[in-house]
Amino acid sequence: MDEKRPKRRKDKYNPYTLTATEGRYILSFRDGQGVFQELVITKELFEVLNRFELDDLSILNEWDRHYEHSELTEISLYNRSVMPPESVEDAVFRNLRYEALHRAIKQLPETQRRRLVLHYFVGLTYAQIAEKEGCSFQAVGKSIVAAEKRLKKILE
Repeated sequence: MDEKRPKRRKDKYNPYTLTATEGRYILSFRDGQGVFQELVITKELFEVLNRFELDDLSILNEWDRHYEHSELTEISLYNRSVMPPESVEDAVFRNLRYEALHRAIKQLPETQRRRLVLHYFVGLTYAQIAEKEGCSFQAVGKSIVAAEKRLKKILE
C-alpha cells in the first residue's frame, strides 16, 4: 500500500524525490549525465531525508513570509533610517493639499499664475522671468508676492 505524502514544494537545489510504495522506500534523481536513477533505501534513511525535506520546506516558507526581498545596501538602509516611510494618512493629506493648491493656482490671473509657476515649479529667478517676459525685475516680484497673498486667502 502507498503511503500518502503531500506533494512538496522544493528548493531548486534539492535534486531528489522520495517515494514510499508497498513498504519500499525509493530515492529517485537524475545523475550528473542526466540519466534518471532510482535507488531502494532503508526506512531510516527515508525518514532522515524526509525530515530534511520538511526542514527545508519550513525554511523556504519562513523566507517567503518573513524576510524582505529587496536589495539592501548601505544607502537604502540609511535612507530608511533618515526618511521613514510616509504613512497612508500622511500621503492622503499631502495629495489633498496638492489638489487644493493646484485648484487655487488655477484661480489666479494668468500673469500671476504663469510667473508663480515659473518661479516655484520651474525654478527660475525673478531676473530670469523678467528677461523672458521683457519686463522689470520689480514687476515680477510684485506679481509673485500678489499671487502668494491671493493663494493664502483662497486656501484659508
